[in-house]
Amino acid sequence: MHGTSIDSIENMDNADSKSSERQDPQPSANSGDYNESYSAHLLVVDDDKRLRDLLRQYLQEYGFAVSLACSAEEARSLLGNLRFDLLIVDILMPGESGLELARSLREREPTPILILSALGEPADRLQGLELGVADYMPKPFEPRELLLRIRKILAQEKKSVELTAKLKIGVWTFETKHGLLTSDKKTTRLPASEANLLRALAMRQGAIVSRSTLAHLADITDSPRAIDIAIARLRSKLEDDPKVPRYITTHRSKGYSLQVEL
Repeated sequence: MHGTSIDSIENMDNADSKSSERQDPQPSANSGDYNESYSAHLLVVDDDKRLRDLLRQYLQEYGFAVSLACSAEEARSLLGNLRFDLLIVDILMPGESGLELARSLREREPTPILILSALGEPADRLQGLELGVADYMPKPFEPRELLLRIRKILAQEKKSVELTAKLKIGVWTFETKHGLLTSDKKTTRLPASEANLLRALAMRQGAIVSRSTLAHLADITDSPRAIDIAIARLRSKLEDDPKVPRYITTHRSKGYSLQVEL
């Protein structure tokens, strides 16, 4: 976060001593706002230690679990072991930049990303948004605005999950919550490993998901070969001809993708 002023967020220091007086907007049960954010896990990736600590203190007061990383390398290490609901990423960091991190993560991770950067020109924002990040917020910023943007992203993610509760895959309907495959003729309950794998693919419909990411999301830790075996079993259930798959596609050296009907 080199050279970035954080004057606007220094209000956090004063707000800490007046938390009972703060009038930040709270989600309403009837407003459609995200009202389950209090269990969401956020990862803040920024090389500015003071900013990281301020953000963690502020966001924890609103019930978020917050982990911190000072670099893209540390963020990757945490992502390999923990699951997050949202990443808040700076751009100007030593080594791999936030944009480079976001670009690589969007290819394999379904977790939404909010860019928080001193690069606030329209061209900078467009570059970030074109990568597929959920939002782009320039520094300096108001903490309450950041809070509202975080809640909006989480609400959108929640609605997206609800909309994909049932997926049409050929003659089958996949009920994601219960792991059921239903057709006009029968209903099949998938084994937990196969249901988790299909859910993981469904989270990134049409996108290529690497074997390592699938193993992480589906909680299949035996070996990359275990993913291939589970995919073969899914194809035997879903595809008319498993040898010429139409719905679960292999991308050599990259992973798999799922095509569904909307």
